Amino acid sequence: MPAPAPPATKPAPSPRPQPSSTHVAAEDQNGTAYGASDVNATPGESEDPPLAMEAMRAVQILNPSGEVTMPRPTRQRVMCVANQKGGVGKTTTTVNLAVALALHGNRVLVVDLDPQGNASTGLNVPHHAGVPDVYDCLIDQVPMEEVAQAVEGIPNLYCVPATIDLAGAEIELVSVVARESRLGRAIQSFPMEFDYVFIDCPPSLGLLTVNALCAAQEVLIPIQCEYYALEGLNQLLNNINLVKAHLNPALDVSTILLTMYDRRTRLADAVEQDVRNHFGEKVLTSVIPRNVRVSEAPSYGQSVMTYDPGSRGATSYFEAAQEIAERGAKIGVVA
Repeated sequence: MPAPAPPATKPAPSPRPQPSSTHVAAEDQNGTAYGASDVNATPGESEDPPLAMEAMRAVQILNPSGEVTMPRPTRQRVMCVANQKGGVGKTTTTVNLAVALALHGNRVLVVDLDPQGNASTGLNVPHHAGVPDVYDCLIDQVPMEEVAQAVEGIPNLYCVPATIDLAGAEIELVSVVARESRLGRAIQSFPMEFDYVFIDCPPSLGLLTVNALCAAQEVLIPIQCEYYALEGLNQLLNNINLVKAHLNPALDVSTILLTMYDRRTRLADAVEQDVRNHFGEKVLTSVIPRNVRVSEAPSYGQSVMTYDPGSRGATSYFEAAQEIAERGAKIGVVA
């Protein structure tokens, strides 16, 4: 009988290409950067870090000791979170940065200036019809301390909610004296001292957004890592420059945050490079990836920081908040 043929040998697997990355936000168990541009990443790869690492991150983010682990600014920082394009992560960014800073020793106020009231929802603050809200501050000049509500479970965090009444404020403000500065005066008259005031703007460039730009010292622009997000950026910057020239000389675009970053696409990497080349050091090193936990959290009336503190979304927002705090401590804030 002829000798049996030797078994066929399988070809050796080709090495997996290494991801090209311009930044590293955090790493998973394989050493892959969360925010890295990995066009060869396999869809369906596990997005969860190991349990031990996740638990360690959760404790770090929740900061149960209550210590001041993020430096507090020497002066109050009023930051307007603006972008006239909807769906880029303005409210998500406002809520999660505010919670992260408050959990780590900063006193934070969130002003919900969007009639949809999504920031109020994310902080689990009542904002149904009849609740005193920011509309009362703008139109009836009700003191803001009478409208602000403490956020349950988060020390040092307060929210001025928005109800559907705010939808009519754009029209009612047209005939009001000093209409552009109403919000700024309301914030300045607040008797309690805050380290940060975040103003969540509506997706438009109307009078509400102009009020926010006049009240703020800094503008934080979240930019979705897609082409359409870049299209309206010039118009936003032109409006900011007009407000700066005529109404608020202290206004400055201080922070750019890249959101909804999908490391599997070349487009996200291209958008990131364009933004970094144009804005330079104003762009935070931390990048917010697409993460289902970030989207789920508001349905439970929570930020992702408390909903799933070990998730990548929470880790990324924590790092962004830390970067904002450290930058503020280094460069100071112009009054």
